[in-house]
Amino acid sequence: MPKSKRAKVVSLTKVAKRTKEQKGELITQIQENVEKWQYCWLFEVGNMRNAHLKTVRKLWKDSGRLIFARSSVMAKALGSTPEAEHRPGVSKLARQLKGQVGLFFTNSPPTEVTEWFADFQQPDFARAGNKATRTVILPSGPVTQRHSDPPEPFPHNEEPQLRKLGLTTYMDRGVPSLHSPHKICEAGAKLSAEQAQLLKLIGEKMVTFRVGLLARWDAETGEVTQIDAPRIAEAQVEAGDGSEDEAMSD
Repeated sequence: MPKSKRAKVVSLTKVAKRTKEQKGELITQIQENVEKWQYCWLFEVGNMRNAHLKTVRKLWKDSGRLIFARSSVMAKALGSTPEAEHRPGVSKLARQLKGQVGLFFTNSPPTEVTEWFADFQQPDFARAGNKATRTVILPSGPVTQRHSDPPEPFPHNEEPQLRKLGLTTYMDRGVPSLHSPHKICEAGAKLSAEQAQLLKLIGEKMVTFRVGLLARWDAETGEVTQIDAPRIAEAQVEAGDGSEDEAMSD
């Protein structure tokens, strides 16, 4: 008897591996950009979010190209040795392609690029495993959503979800409420999945998406300049924060 399709388990999080042809196309794209633009920047990402990376791409679409892919593929495209490098000096940049990093191509002056990326920061919700940046305590009374102005109480149909996440709520005239204050998290402590979800529900953002520039290759001179700035990328935590689908070039 054939198995029922209803019994089939389908993973919604598994990312399909890229084919050899797709990797070849990406390598070609990177090499074309190395030839097209004067500068190639190496950057890292703090608190990676695909949506914010897409925003960066959109804002620079007329004056640059951003590629975020596997380090090994990007390094192969640039060439990691003087003999294999696609253009003179670019192998010095390729050898630094490790971890959660990407390439940004542009003709814009270096001062303009560094100032823009230093200013670009996007608050976002923490994930399980992130450390809480502050202590959050819900007061007694109606449980409110802080992202609205003024804060609005949760609707009655969300009380089961609040209780599932650890709140001992009761209904007061159709509004999920607390008899006593409830501490969601303590500053400096790692967040559980339930804590992270609860913070997201009430609208409490604790992390910031940022792009940090690490080095710059100049096509005119073939030199690579290291950027003297604090590293921003946080080590990936064991419990679920971090990797999203690869955010490839447009």
